[in-house]
Amino acid sequence: MPGQEDGGAPLSAIEWLERQAAGAVPLRPDPAEPPVANTADVPEVSVRPLETGPMADAVGLLPPSVTGFPQTLWQESRAAELARRVAAQRVEGQPAMQALLYSLLLAEALPPADAGREARLLQARLDKLAELGAVEPAEALIARAGPETPALFARWFDLSLLLGDTSEACTAMRADMHLSERLGPRVFCLARAGNWAEAAMVLDTARAIGAIEEPVGDLLARFLDPEAASGPELAPSRDPTALEFRLREAIGAPLPTSALPLRFAVTALGGDAGWRAEIEAAERLARHGAISENRLLGIYTQRAPAASGGVWDRVAAVQRLDAALARGDAGAPGRALVEVWPLMRAAGLEVPLARLFGAELAALGLDGKAGEIAFEAALLSPDYERLARELPAETPQARFLAALAAGTPGRAEAPDARAEAIAEGFAAAPPPELARMIEADRLGEAILRGMELYASGRAGDLPDLAAALATFRTVGLEDTARRAGIEAMLLGRGR
Repeated sequence: MPGQEDGGAPLSAIEWLERQAAGAVPLRPDPAEPPVANTADVPEVSVRPLETGPMADAVGLLPPSVTGFPQTLWQESRAAELARRVAAQRVEGQPAMQALLYSLLLAEALPPADAGREARLLQARLDKLAELGAVEPAEALIARAGPETPALFARWFDLSLLLGDTSEACTAMRADMHLSERLGPRVFCLARAGNWAEAAMVLDTARAIGAIEEPVGDLLARFLDPEAASGPELAPSRDPTALEFRLREAIGAPLPTSALPLRFAVTALGGDAGWRAEIEAAERLARHGAISENRLLGIYTQRAPAASGGVWDRVAAVQRLDAALARGDAGAPGRALVEVWPLMRAAGLEVPLARLFGAELAALGLDGKAGEIAFEAALLSPDYERLARELPAETPQARFLAALAAGTPGRAEAPDARAEAIAEGFAAAPPPELARMIEADRLGEAILRGMELYASGRAGDLPDLAAALATFRTVGLEDTARRAGIEAMLLGRGR
C-alpha cells in the first residue's frame, strides 16, 4: 500500500495521484464504447440530495483498493481525537511516514461515529495536507466533499487562491454569500467578476466599521485602485493569508515563497518567478513527499544551470548523473554518484535521488565508495527488497540492512543499539495501549499513534522505535515497517 506499480513496487499516494492526473490511471469511460444511445427514449433519472454533514468526513481521493485500508478506518474513534492526532504528526525527513500519512489523509473511509456537520476530521486532514505543501490534493479533496460550511469554504477559497484559479469558489460564494464569514474574499470575488464599484463600496463600508482584517483591507484598496498601489511600502509578512499573498502579487509587491510556509511553495512551480525559485520550491516540496521525484527531476533538467554554488551545484550534479546513466559510460556514473550523493544528502534529498536512480545504479556493479553509496541508494529505492538480495553485503551494517529488507532483521547481528531496537520491533507485539486500539477496531487512530512513536524513536527514544515498528507490522503495514526501519538506520535521527 498505497497502490502498486505494474512491477509490484508500491506507489506513494502523491505519485499515484500525479499518474492519475497524467492519464496513467483511466478516469474516463472506455473510448471504444460509442458515444450514442441505442434509442431516442428519455432515460429514467433518479434525483437525491448530495450527502452533506457528517459524511464529509468520509470523502477521500484514494479508494480502499489503492490504500488497502478498510472502510472502518476511522469509524470507531472520536472525531476530535483523530483531528488532534492528525495535527500532531511531524514527518519531515521521514519518507515512509510521509507516504503513510498521505494515504491516511486521502483515504476514502466511513466517518467517525460522532462526526458532525462541522467535519472536524476533514478540516484537520485539509490543514495537514496544506501544511505539507500538498495543495492540489487538498483542493481536490474539498472540491469532492463540497464546501458546505464557512469553515470548509474558507479552506477551499484559500487553496484555490494558491493554485491560481478561484473561479469556482467565487461562483459558489456569489450564489450563497453566507458561505464566507470574511469580507475580504467577497470583495476580491466581486472585483474578479468585474463589479469594481460594488467591490469598492463593500470594502469602504467594511473598513469603516472595522469588519475587515488588515493588511488585507489596505491591499484590497490598492488592488481596486491602481493609483493607490504605489502608496507607502508594505511591511513584509512571514505568515500571510493566501488572499494577502495573491493581492501583494497583483499590485507588484510579491513575497518570495522561500521564507513562507510550505503551502506557498506550490505557487512557484509554474516557473513565473524564475527557474531558481521553481527549483527551490520543488526541493522543499519533495522533502515532504508533496511532489514525486520524477517531477523534481523534470524541473532539475529543464535547462543548463546558469551559475554555480548552492542549488546550482545540485542541479549540475544531478544532470551529470542522469546523462552518465543515459550514455552508458563505464566509469562516469560512479564518479557522478560520488559527487552528487553528499550534495543531495546535505539538502535532505537523497531519498528522491535513490528512488530515481537506485535500481539503475545497483545494476552497474560499482565498487569502492560508489559501491557503498549505490548500496544505500538501492535500500532507499522502491525495489529495495529485490536489490538487497542481489547486492553484496560486505559490512555488519550492510548485512543487517539486507536482512531487514527481507523482513527478518533478527537473522543478522545488530551493529548498534538502533539496529537492536529495530530487530525487537520485528519480533515483539505492539504495546498494550496500541493493542487495545487495534482490538477495538480503531485502526486509523492506532496507526497515527504508531507514527508519533516512530518520530520519537527516530529522535532517540529507541523503545518507541521498536513499539512503532511492531504496531505497523501488526496492522499489516509490513512494507512501511521495513522502509521505516531502513530509514531509521540510513537517515539517522531525521531532520
